[in-house]
Order: sequence, then structure tokens, then C-alpha cells
Amino acid sequence: MNRDFFDSQDEYFMDKAIEMAQKAFKIGDVPVGAVVVYEGKIIGKGFNKKEFSGDASAHAEMLAMRQACRTFGDWRLLGCKLYSTAEPCLMCAGAILHFRIEEVVFGVRESKFGGVCSRTNLFDINGLNHYVKYREGIKSEEIAALMQNFFRCIRLKT
Repeated sequence: MNRDFFDSQDEYFMDKAIEMAQKAFKIGDVPVGAVVVYEGKIIGKGFNKKEFSGDASAHAEMLAMRQACRTFGDWRLLGCKLYSTAEPCLMCAGAILHFRIEEVVFGVRESKFGGVCSRTNLFDINGLNHYVKYREGIKSEEIAALMQNFFRCIRLKT
């Protein structure tokens, strides 16, 4: 686990990821948002659309990275950072390695499917041809409150 400090740029981009998470909340999906950043500019955005689209791979990180590839003009997102409100799941962590993301910054851990440090540590496997730096905990209280509110709303509907 890498708990480096967070600067104002990290806070700015996490705020953008939180805005995306709020969009997921509004359409009834788990409120996770992500942005991909290259040289200080957002080149990809995404929010969970799994329920909305009926697509199990429509996670915020996947959608943000796909958009970033279209913007970047390459499937290799070398030099890019991904900001996600939640720890990437196993699928997304694997995809992050394949997309060659340089660093991931996330807010809260994902206890059920976390692929960075909760369930497994895909970024820490020795012998891979690409390594991803990661930091966690930025704006975790705000993100946790958003998630709790979402699940409270879901429970009230059932």
C-alpha cells in the first residue's frame, strides 16, 4: 500500500470523479466515478452503468479508460493517471495493467471485489511487464457517505 500525500491537483481530479459517481447514483447504479488524466487534463470520464446498460463490464474505470483510448489515439495509456472513487475491482485492476496506466488514486476500499489491496494485490505481483503505482484514501469520508446514502436509498425502496 502506498499512502503518499495528496496535493490540490489530486483533490481536483477526485472531485471530478465524485461528480461522475453522482451521475451513477442518479441512474440507480452504485456511485463509482472515474477520470483518466494525462498531462493535467482529463482525457476520459466514466461512471458505473452496469444496471443501466445491462453490461457487467460497464464499470466507471473501464468506461473512462475506453474513452481515454479514443481521445489518446492508442490503447496504451502510458503516462496517464486514473482517479476512481473506489478501489478498482479485480476486472478493472487487470484492465488497468493492460491499458498501461501509470498510477491509480482511489478514495475507498472495495471489500468484496477489490483488486488493488482488499481482496488481492494485482498491482504488486512480481514479474509482470507493467507496474502500477497506487495511492488510497483521498476524500474517503465524502465518498463513503455517498455510498452509504446510495445503499440506504436502495434498502428503503425494497
